[in-house]
Amino acid sequence: MKLLKCVFVFLLMITFAHVACAENYRVGATSTGIPFSFLDKKTGSIHGMMIDLIQVIAKDQGFTIEVQGLPFTTLIPSLQAGRIDIVSCALGITQQREKLVDFTIPVYTYSEGVVVSVKDAREYKSYDDFKGEVVGAQMGTVWVEPLKKTGIFKEVRLYNSMADVILDVGLGRIKAGFGDYPIIAYQTSQGVRIVRGIKPILTVDIGMAVKKGDKAKLEMLNKSLTKLKADGTLDKILVRWSLK
Repeated sequence: MKLLKCVFVFLLMITFAHVACAENYRVGATSTGIPFSFLDKKTGSIHGMMIDLIQVIAKDQGFTIEVQGLPFTTLIPSLQAGRIDIVSCALGITQQREKLVDFTIPVYTYSEGVVVSVKDAREYKSYDDFKGEVVGAQMGTVWVEPLKKTGIFKEVRLYNSMADVILDVGLGRIKAGFGDYPIIAYQTSQGVRIVRGIKPILTVDIGMAVKKGDKAKLEMLNKSLTKLKADGTLDKILVRWSLK
């Protein structure tokens, strides 16, 4: 009987030691990027497809997470400075960003979406139809530079969030808003409509990011992502958020 008690106590100590040693990673995510990451006002916490995904990965790899809501433009600087350990939101993989951080394998792919006022009945066929107009985009996103390089628009006005872009489109302050199609699709209101049929200027893969050179963490995330893609778990998460 004493032997059984000793074995039980020993196993209990091992379990507690394992829990105590589990790594806790600070995960940075935007609070305005629905459905990928957004602030749930009812709970006061960050939710979304990329949050669900990092939670599943954490369980698979045996670590815990603390999700921090940050402005989009501060995500990479925060990662570089060591204030967060992982970025998990709608962060597009670009050559410029790959010089600053290391990305996982792609998680999801999409193009830009375009919104105009519901009062605007014009059928837009190409970006040339917006020639000389003032349009808007969220600062720091992958769409800003390609939009500027077209030379088509009078001005590409930058905003803190896609919600602010959409608001100004609805109020008639700018002609159109450009941004991540899934995010735009979730945030359209009665004041704006999505423009259909325009050929996108860019298709982007999104992925998680870690500090440049952090091979151990990158390999760990990629290992789980590969597994979750193969067993259908990622697809189930995408379906849950109407992304598939």
